[in-house]
Amino acid sequence: MSEELPRPPRRKRYSGKNPRNFEDKYKELNPERYGETVAKVIASGKTPAGSHIPIMVEECLDALNLQPGMIGVDATLGYGGHAVKIIDRISPDGKLVGLDVDPIEFPKTKARLRAAGYGEDRFVPIRSNYAGVARALAGKGIDTVDFIFADLGCSSMQFDDPSRGFSFKVAGPLDMRMNPGRGLSAAEWLSKTSPAKLELALQAHSDEPRAESIAQALAGKAFADTLALARAIRESIRVSDEDERELTVRRVFQAIRIAVNEEFTALDAFLRTLPNCLKSGGRAAILTFHSGEDRRVKQAMKMGITDGLYSEMSDGIITAGPEERRLNPRSTSAKLRWVTRK
Repeated sequence: MSEELPRPPRRKRYSGKNPRNFEDKYKELNPERYGETVAKVIASGKTPAGSHIPIMVEECLDALNLQPGMIGVDATLGYGGHAVKIIDRISPDGKLVGLDVDPIEFPKTKARLRAAGYGEDRFVPIRSNYAGVARALAGKGIDTVDFIFADLGCSSMQFDDPSRGFSFKVAGPLDMRMNPGRGLSAAEWLSKTSPAKLELALQAHSDEPRAESIAQALAGKAFADTLALARAIRESIRVSDEDERELTVRRVFQAIRIAVNEEFTALDAFLRTLPNCLKSGGRAAILTFHSGEDRRVKQAMKMGITDGLYSEMSDGIITAGPEERRLNPRSTSAKLRWVTRK
């Protein structure tokens, strides 16, 4: 009797409409084929894996005071959700310059918008950090623009991909770099950082109340992956409330991510160059997601008013409505401010 040939391995079955692991969510990663599944995930108040739901779209468009024929910048292109709506609002003769520093997501977004029919005459993609907006515009022969938009939040694609190391929901390399080809990874940064420097980062970047004890436990240490770091954070604090423990983990991850990517340094540079990139009467709108960012944006705008660079700014913050907060929990912490060039 001849030996039976081994059967080829069966394709792993999709584990339901709400699979636990990112790697199981292949339906969500293929929205063209599984649109109904993706729609169900969105309707349940979640963001489909590997995608991004743009936040406060109408509020952002209104803040920019968009008109047909305008030329402007989306300084943080991301998935392109805001960009598509902006291009449509300034059509048929307007043009949008889209900047993004992420070498992994930028080509995907560029291809997605090209496939949607947005040619070079309407959409100009440039891989650049938003701090380099003036240089990027000069490279295209543009001195000033009618509007500049910046969404300072990380894209869902970055958080949902374990290989990027932004999330502690699943194991992944402790990286956290927006541009993985540049600078120190989070693991390298932590191993070289002193307790005093880490304590300062935790305080400045996430208002962490337990910064001193956490810094003593983490600074100069090596961690195998994101889960190992999350476990060390939990073990470093004496908190019985599980929700508070997880909130602490999120704050620490946020602070390390900001430090690794030098996000506040880039934001400060962007805010300094912003007035020089806007035409008289041009608008800038900036969407922030935590207090450190919002403080910097608010202070820069107020100083611009005092120095005569801006003629007006939004009266306080603009936030997402209750329905958007229900459907997209990631919008809850969003704060929008706008300013007009004098």
